[in-house]
Amino acid sequence: MKCVVVGGGVSGLAAAHRLTELAQETGEAPDLLLVEAGGHLGGVIETELRDGYVLEGGPDSMITDKPWGLALARRLGLDSELIGTQEQHRRSFVVHQGRLEPVPEGFQLLAPSRFGPLVGTRIFSWAGKGRMALDLILPRRDGDDDESLGSFVTRRLGREALERMAQPMIAGIYGADPMKLSLQATLPRFLDMERQHGSVIRAMLRARARQAKSAPHNANSQTGVSGARYGLFVSFRNGMQTLTDALAQRLPAGAVRLRTRATDLTRSGDRWNLTLEPGGVLEADRVILALPAYQSASLVRPLDAELADHLACIPYAASGTMSLAYREEQVPHPLDGFGFVTPSREGLTILGCTFTHRKYAHRAPAGIALLRAFLGEQALTGRDDAELDRLVREDLRRLLGITAAPLWTKIARHPRSMAQYDVGHLVRVAEMERRVAAFPGLALCGNGFRGIGIPDCVRAGEAAAEAIRA
Repeated sequence: MKCVVVGGGVSGLAAAHRLTELAQETGEAPDLLLVEAGGHLGGVIETELRDGYVLEGGPDSMITDKPWGLALARRLGLDSELIGTQEQHRRSFVVHQGRLEPVPEGFQLLAPSRFGPLVGTRIFSWAGKGRMALDLILPRRDGDDDESLGSFVTRRLGREALERMAQPMIAGIYGADPMKLSLQATLPRFLDMERQHGSVIRAMLRARARQAKSAPHNANSQTGVSGARYGLFVSFRNGMQTLTDALAQRLPAGAVRLRTRATDLTRSGDRWNLTLEPGGVLEADRVILALPAYQSASLVRPLDAELADHLACIPYAASGTMSLAYREEQVPHPLDGFGFVTPSREGLTILGCTFTHRKYAHRAPAGIALLRAFLGEQALTGRDDAELDRLVREDLRRLLGITAAPLWTKIARHPRSMAQYDVGHLVRVAEMERRVAAFPGLALCGNGFRGIGIPDCVRAGEAAAEAIRA
């Protein structure tokens, strides 16, 4: 059975690897080809090792409470390469009125789970704190219709909770406007809290009480943006490309073609014809499109125009990072945490900044502060690297007091890379899945459907492989 995977990002690599595993389990020699239009595998996952630095151009970690990425790493024999965040620095900051303020302990993205730290923080006014407390008595929302994450936060916790905390946190994860972002598709656990407990804060308090009862020695150890969730983030000793390199190495010899673009997909009986550029027409029994939704749309349009329209309607935004290295004495502000996020109301260029040398060990030589600023669509559009360099350094001067020139900088750009899950996204995805099912031997995966993180993409790729094998 000839299987072709189109797209060499983490979803495509996970799909191709899973096809190889399934073939080996049945004693078959896998007949597999992965085609990638670019010059390297891994998509936005790209790590550079140089002069004692571990530099990430894309994601720097994955979360373990979504188990698929960790399970894959273990099947690949990478257990000894996994590393967690540094415990002594597990806290972060949010910019408020031009200053870095510690995120209150126990604040979980959208809402507080402890009242003491909330009362003491300068991020919210007394009126804003009182409005958040109203969540305890406000009624549940009736109906099952999707709503935006911004609407949910404003309705339950008030506008300050949205503008001063939820918006910058969500922008750092999804690069999206919370007033457009689907709650059901992104953070359904908060919706479940409201449905089951009638209050987000009440649900968090009860969860904290259960944890204290089951593990009293950990009851007071939760700090930072999302409590002990900092302990759920892992990376690899030599960066996230360790994962994609291992996946590529496990594929059969000759199974990868780089700089090869799929331009047309047609069906002839039970077979698929895939036009490649360069490379002519390839026949296959099974095809997985592991591409951004807008690229899959052009390939499936001759098969199903409505499916293509649904795919083309999923918006994507640009993302980027800028890494900067300084001698520690060049940074006046204490870097005693993992980094900070910036509300849009602060008028800054960057969405936030990670203190990379604090988050994971051995990311920079001794005595070096390695910072990584995050850039969204608005900052990247129409600006060259020199302009971005100037704007980012100006933000860091204002926030961290850095006036010295960095030892070096590095900018990574990822155009149209972040899928945006607008309100109603899951309804659209369900309809697309129904329509794809009408084409046996075809599967779609990627970050445009049911999750944008590395574990989500791994799950999507492996599910696609299992579906076409079945």
